[in-house]
Amino acid sequence: MTAIVTPVDKPSAELIQRMVGDMKIRHMSPATIKCYSRHLTKFAQFLAKPLNEATTEDIRLFQLHLIESRKLAWSSFNQAVCSLRFFYRTTLPQPWGVTMIPYGKKRTYLPTVLCRQEVEALLKCTHNRKHRTLLMVLYATGLRISEATNLQVSDIDSQRMLLTVTQGKGNKMRYVPFSPRLLEALRQYWHDFRPKTLLFPGQSSNWPLGQGSIQEVIKVSARMAKITKVVTPHTLRHSYATALLEAGVDLLTISRLLGHASFTTTMIYLHVRQPRLESAPSPLDWLPVSQLPTWQQQSQTQNQPPS
Repeated sequence: MTAIVTPVDKPSAELIQRMVGDMKIRHMSPATIKCYSRHLTKFAQFLAKPLNEATTEDIRLFQLHLIESRKLAWSSFNQAVCSLRFFYRTTLPQPWGVTMIPYGKKRTYLPTVLCRQEVEALLKCTHNRKHRTLLMVLYATGLRISEATNLQVSDIDSQRMLLTVTQGKGNKMRYVPFSPRLLEALRQYWHDFRPKTLLFPGQSSNWPLGQGSIQEVIKVSARMAKITKVVTPHTLRHSYATALLEAGVDLLTISRLLGHASFTTTMIYLHVRQPRLESAPSPLDWLPVSQLPTWQQQSQTQNQPPS
């Protein structure tokens, strides 16, 4: 059955376009502009009246609608909250406080991390050179999938051994070092495919390789490698950060390499690094030996008279 889409009234449509202009002025990323516009349009459709007439109760009902009816994930829910906060703080300031639009409490998950043997098996099971080279870039540099697929040939500085990331989150540019082994893999890949502008083009030389296809590739490769963990392109980013931490690289450096806006985001890798987990003692080992059930059973057996 085709869903009925409520049209947005003209004043609201004009305000949405004004918000788009406000975001462009602030040099916000195209992905953020698209996301905020989509959520604000959904709110305007739910509201069924001009956006400038909305009240805090309307926003509260919309948030309940997102949770109960649309069942959005908390990350998407908070994106909607961010769009409303930007709109009513910047584009259409209101007398009521924007802080009255609450965020949802997002559940924290520990990242999935692959060990070196699992990464090696994953790469061996990725037979297409373009796909394998892209996965190597993800693991060797910790790039996000969108950053990797938008890399250009000119972003590779083989003299300084640096990658220039120009399509970072929030349009932030950064430099990421890479190893001679990755450089050799990139040279072999370039010799076979001869990309001109985009390093990993899709069907068209002017369009990047689709993220969905990479997600499917890594899923198939993980299954062939008999990796039981849920593996995504972002798993390689987590594995990169954890490997650096286990090698002794400080958190501040890792945070800058990953392009994190907040240092606290990087601290989650403290919970998954292997040396930290292995060094944790077990309180069972502190008990006297005589208190252990196995010792008691063995002692009773030895003290029983022979039959």
